[in-house]
Amino acid sequence: MLLRIHPDNPQDRLIQQAVDCLKKGGIIIYPTDTIYGLGCDIHHPKAIERICRIKEVDPKKAQLSFICKDLSDLSLYTKGIGTPLFRLLKSHLPGPFTFILPASKQVPKLLQSNKSTIGLRIPDNEICRAILTSLGNPILSASLPGEMAEEYTDPEIMQATFSNRVDLVIDGGPGGLVPSTVVDCTGADPVILRLGLGKLDAN
Repeated sequence: MLLRIHPDNPQDRLIQQAVDCLKKGGIIIYPTDTIYGLGCDIHHPKAIERICRIKEVDPKKAQLSFICKDLSDLSLYTKGIGTPLFRLLKSHLPGPFTFILPASKQVPKLLQSNKSTIGLRIPDNEICRAILTSLGNPILSASLPGEMAEEYTDPEIMQATFSNRVDLVIDGGPGGLVPSTVVDCTGADPVILRLGLGKLDAN
């Protein structure tokens, strides 16, 4: 199903359709401030497993992230954030970054690897924000499978490609081609693991 939602003024009725899908254990393709992503409710293990099957990865080894509403939401799923790290997060979020942080006990066990870390994002996207506000908890997110292709910017093509594997494709306008910048914050200093759309300002 293709659901067209206004990117700047998301319609409440349509946002609720997406949220209802997530709450029932559905998988959606949705826009962020970078590329479109695969998403599900973090509290539905079977949905998480479905995403991992689509990606052909082990849940404990998959590069999955939590899409959070705000810093308060994000802080529930990590631990040990000191003042310098909090300042770094606050100055770059919402924005096109994925921060790798120590996972708290709130992270579902299905996703806890030996490293006990989790990728956390707060995209600057109105549709994302509206879904998260209504849902009341983060979305588990993964990139679409395969090589990054121009087809992944067009929701209608994504619908044609993934209609038999996902429950809902949200059309929030053309997607980007550049993913988020991934920053590992588990050591003494932040380390950029993947340079994407976000430019890290250490100051």
